[in-house]
Order: sequence, then C-alpha cells, then structure tokens
Amino acid sequence: MRIVLSALLGLIVFLSRAQQPAMAPTGEAIQKLESDIPVLLERSDVPGMSIALIRDGKVVWSKGFGVSNAVTKKPVTTTTIFEAASLSKPVFAYAVLRLVDEGRLNLDTPLNKYLGNNYDVAGDDRINLITARHVLSHTSGFPNWRDGDGTKTLLIHFKPGEKWSYSGEGMVYLSRVVEKITGMRFEAFMQQYALRPLGMTASSYIWRNRFDSLKAYRHDLIGALSGRNQPTDAREDTLHDDGNAAASLQTTPEDYAKFIIAVMNGTGLKKATWRQMLTPQARVDAKYPPIAWGLGVGLETMPEGTYFWHWGDNGDAKAYVAGFLPNKCAVVYFADASNGLSFTKEILDDAIGGEHPALAHLDYDRYNSPGRRLTKAILSGSAAEPLKDYREQRARTGDSISEGSMNTLGYLLIRLKRLDDAIAVFTQNTEDYPNSWNVWDSLAEAYMDKGDKELAIKYYEKSLQLNPGNSNGASQVKKLKGS
Repeated sequence: MRIVLSALLGLIVFLSRAQQPAMAPTGEAIQKLESDIPVLLERSDVPGMSIALIRDGKVVWSKGFGVSNAVTKKPVTTTTIFEAASLSKPVFAYAVLRLVDEGRLNLDTPLNKYLGNNYDVAGDDRINLITARHVLSHTSGFPNWRDGDGTKTLLIHFKPGEKWSYSGEGMVYLSRVVEKITGMRFEAFMQQYALRPLGMTASSYIWRNRFDSLKAYRHDLIGALSGRNQPTDAREDTLHDDGNAAASLQTTPEDYAKFIIAVMNGTGLKKATWRQMLTPQARVDAKYPPIAWGLGVGLETMPEGTYFWHWGDNGDAKAYVAGFLPNKCAVVYFADASNGLSFTKEILDDAIGGEHPALAHLDYDRYNSPGRRLTKAILSGSAAEPLKDYREQRARTGDSISEGSMNTLGYLLIRLKRLDDAIAVFTQNTEDYPNSWNVWDSLAEAYMDKGDKELAIKYYEKSLQLNPGNSNGASQVKKLKGS
C-alpha cells in the first residue's frame, strides 16, 4: 500500500512538473540573459534595451544594456525612459476595468450612450453597437488607424463582435468616452485609476520635463539615430488633453513590472472583473488556435496554462511583455530600435520558457533572417547583386522575404537617398507580391521621389485597381496629373 501510494504521489509530482513550462531557475535565467542580450543587440543593430524579470510575483532582476543614443553613447540604465508603444493599451484597459468596478461604465452598454454622439463615424449605425468589451477585445470593427488622408472620418469594417481585428482607434474612442464619464483629462484619469495606485511614479502618457535627460532615442533598421518621440496629441475638443491611450505611455521596465504584478494578482479589481480580463473574449488567428484576446491583453491558452502577452511597435521603438499566470513569472523589455522584436524568442526562452505561438502570429523578421541578411548585403554595396542572389535562392527553395520586410528596406533606402536601389527593392516586392496594392503604392512613391511622374502615375493607378479605397494613391494621382 505504501509503495502504491508513493508511486501515485510520484506520478502526481511528475504530471504537475510536466504541466509547467521549461523554465530555468532564477539565477540561471539571469545569467543567460546577461550573457545573451549584448550579443543579440549587436547582431540585430539595436543600440540599447532595458528589461525586468519577475519570478513568483516579484521583480528579481532588472538591467539596462547598450546605449540610449547611438551618437552620444549615453548608456541605458534602469531609470532610462522608453516608449511602451502598444504596451500602453493593457494599462489603459486596467484603468477602464476599475471604472467598471465602480459601476460608472458597463462593459456591454453601447459607448455612444455615454458619449452622446457618433464620434468620428458618419452614416454608419453600427457605431451604436460598439461596447467597451468590443474595444478591449479588439472586436469593435474599427481599423487599427484611420486613413491618413487628412479627414476625420473613421470607418467601421465589420459588425462589432463579429471577429478580432486589432485597433488602436478603438482604444482612443474608449478614452474619449472615459473622459466624458469622469470629466477628467486622459492623463489625470490614468494617474488616478492606474499609475498612482500601482506606484508607477516614473510613468506618464504625456511628456514630462524630466524625460529630457532620461528618454531613450529611436534608431532605425541599421541602428542609426532616427529621432525621439515626445507624445503630444493635442485636440480641439472639449478637454484639450494630450496623450494616446493606445500608444503614448512613457515608462521603464521596473515601473511597468508593477502593473504586470497587479495583473497576475488581480490587485485593484473585483475578482469577477479580473477573471474576465484574463478570459478569452475572441480568438485571434485560425492558424494559431491558442492565441486569444482577453480584455486589454493577449492570451496564449497553452496545455500547461495561460500566458498573457502584448507587443509594442512604434516603428523605431519596440516592446514586449509575456507572463505565465499559474506561477506568476514574467518578463518585460523595451528596445530603442526598429529591430527590437527580432530577438523576442531568445528573451522568452531565457526568461520564462515555454512555447509562444504569438511570435509566429506577429511574424517579425528575426535578427538572423534572410531579410536581415539581404538588408546588410544591400547596405554594404548596391542592390543588384544581392537581389540576384535572392532570386536564385528563392527559385531553389520557394521562400520569399516578407512583404513588410522588403518594404521597410525600400523606405530605408529612400531615406538614405539611394532611390535606384529603393526602386529595385520595391520592384522585387511587386514580383513577389503582385496582388498587394501596398507594394505598388510604395513603388509609385519611389518613382515620384525620383521625379518620374509617368511611372509614378502608372503604379499608383495599379495600386488603385487592386484597392480602390487607397486614398493616398488617389490623392497622389490627382496631384501628379494636375502638376
């Protein structure tokens, strides 16, 4: 009997361990991160990053690596301020859920009942269906961002609740509703409902004077300085506030870790509300069934348990957070360059272990990918020979570099005034993705920059054939034909 009981207990322990991700002990994880990060930064052309590791609901290590400015070589420290980019959204969601707990906002009441108008939507009654739940789970029907054609019109692309589609516009809409309900400016609301209660004293959704000496600069695809964002979004509505709920949080990993710990513990939220935040509201990608969205956070519903995650992408500033809910272990990092998400897999492997289908869904170019190798080859010489080698390799393997990676390279070449090489890269992209309106739009832009009006018009019109709603293309054709 004792033998059977002992064997049974052993089996329970084995099964329990089998249900945990392959996570290195804390000391070993820190040692791996300390060793791997400098190498990853060098190989990915990322000048600097800052990171915090959470184990058992506590910050056990944080550190800055590299520099916050590739020109001045100012080092990154744990007090360096970074752009949270879309990691702004989960903190906003948390604040909204606290408002729900106060009974001042209902997750399933149409938001326009609070706002009292149709926002920036014209002639579409579906605006009266959108709720806070839709916005926080990215099922509102809004695009990520409205067309940058100078108009204020915001389109709804599908019936709210029908499917998942990531939307920063939805978050901004909800922030306007929150301002109306509370009578508070956005930053004041965030300070009262999230930042101050969680002790996030280094964080703000608007620019602070102290950031002048603390904020990291942005860097491009090759690690060259590309500026520094000072988030202002001044509006001409009733509250005249700055800040963007979807993308303007300025913070540090140590400060952001306070929010992560609150999410893992349910701090500040009613238990039922907290559970809803971490319960799948919508599945994200049929190709990757475990990926879902809760209320403001991404979820990976894996056999061993649920991870929460989110990524941040402000162009030349990147961020990522992931945590395993059952054992309250997590990692968050911010990087000051375009390639800052090219090594996320290595960071997660070292920090928390496990499989993460979200990375495949996001599909960012890896630091050692064919796209990165092509970029380095073209930047070290001309585009002709590397593109020839790429076409030969593609013919052998059938593997194409992603449309987005090739487009990013083309725009880098435009910025470097290498227009002929940019045109060669964009042309290759049209061969690889002939049914994409965007690649033709980019090729047209390169020809326009070169002063070839005829070919610019030709390719803008090709783009418009594939996407009649391409307002930028229509505007450029009109301008070119009128000049």
